[in-house]
Amino acid sequence: MQLFVNDLTVIDFSYLCPKRGMVGESWIVDLTLHGELDEQNMVLDFGKVKKQVKRIIDDTVDHKLVVPSEYAGSEINHIENSNYIRVNFSDEHGHSIAISSPDDAFCFIDADIVSMDDVILHLASVIKPQLPDNVKKVELSLRAEDINGFYYHYTHGLKKHDGNCQRIAHGHRSRIQIFENGMKSPKLEKAFSLEWADIYVATVEDEVTNQQLEFIQCSESQVAFKYESSQGKFEIALEKSAVYVMPMDTTVELIAQYVADKMKKQYPDNSYKVIAYEGVAKGAIAYAE
Repeated sequence: MQLFVNDLTVIDFSYLCPKRGMVGESWIVDLTLHGELDEQNMVLDFGKVKKQVKRIIDDTVDHKLVVPSEYAGSEINHIENSNYIRVNFSDEHGHSIAISSPDDAFCFIDADIVSMDDVILHLASVIKPQLPDNVKKVELSLRAEDINGFYYHYTHGLKKHDGNCQRIAHGHRSRIQIFENGMKSPKLEKAFSLEWADIYVATVEDEVTNQQLEFIQCSESQVAFKYESSQGKFEIALEKSAVYVMPMDTTVELIAQYVADKMKKQYPDNSYKVIAYEGVAKGAIAYAE
């Protein structure tokens, strides 16, 4: 017998890629459980699937930085006498990323690249032991949202957030819609999506010098950011070319308003409406009249 739940959840996360650097991503999760009927004549109660299995998936990958631990350019160190981990990552282009966070802000995959198949195997290995014995197999599928238009991959951290969004390196694959004088503008959408392709979006007040870093180092070609929130201390250093610094927090509400105001500043005679998504099926709408 098989029990399935489509669109069980969306995992918003970032991963380290040898070709692209740090990539923000959003994958939709579909689930099928193979097993025998229990005393309720069910494989597993839908309520438990939607709560328990979703929680396991969220705790494993969602709002984390996924690191391919078998990749030669991944250097992973547990910081002595703490629950912090430091990761130094070098991509195929010679660019590097350094990050330190509490250990629960990372997900380590036993692979040399992060792929959907590797994440599926990792999730299934975590989920299966936590389900009843009558569930014999966990089958997962991951898919990106089918977007008819322009989108971008971005990574950020929200230090003022009271949940997992405060983790300094989590991300999203997000569509963008820009309306100029009431008309949708594919030209502006394309320009923005190209500018923010595989970008780390930072807040200017979090920028620090190398001397202010505690656990990592920042080279001359990099820019560093640091903050402390309820989950702990976070530090990151990336190549300057991979970073876009905003003068405010990087919530989707402020991103949408920032883009609208930027368009208005460039073309003051026009009015703008910006719909910025944060992952799948959620986001913010801003106006600059």
